[in-house]
Amino acid sequence: MIEGKVRPIHDTVLVSDMYFGEVTTKGGIIIQSDDAKAHGVKPRWAKVYAKGPENTDEFSVGDWILIEHGRWTRKVKVKQEDQVLEIQKVENDSILAWSKEQPTDLDYYGEGI
Repeated sequence: MIEGKVRPIHDTVLVSDMYFGEVTTKGGIIIQSDDAKAHGVKPRWAKVYAKGPENTDEFSVGDWILIEHGRWTRKVKVKQEDQVLEIQKVENDSILAWSKEQPTDLDYYGEGI
């Protein structure tokens, strides 16, 4: 575990809150985790934790980005004050879209769940 703030270099983008677990729909249906399954191969939303000083992309820290499947590193735990975050680096060319608001659905097709 790393203690303190992690700062990216160059044009690197670091994210947190990428979700792989179980999802409950608005209607109460539980959809099990699809990670490591063939149908789980899909882009994922994540929250921008930090951007390197050379990054000129339109999105800001705190925005949500949609990342092409598998274009992220393994998680690194970072302890800041009394909070532990799991941070990942993403490939800049694999960012498909961004949003100021957290997506209410985790489905990248735009179909609410």
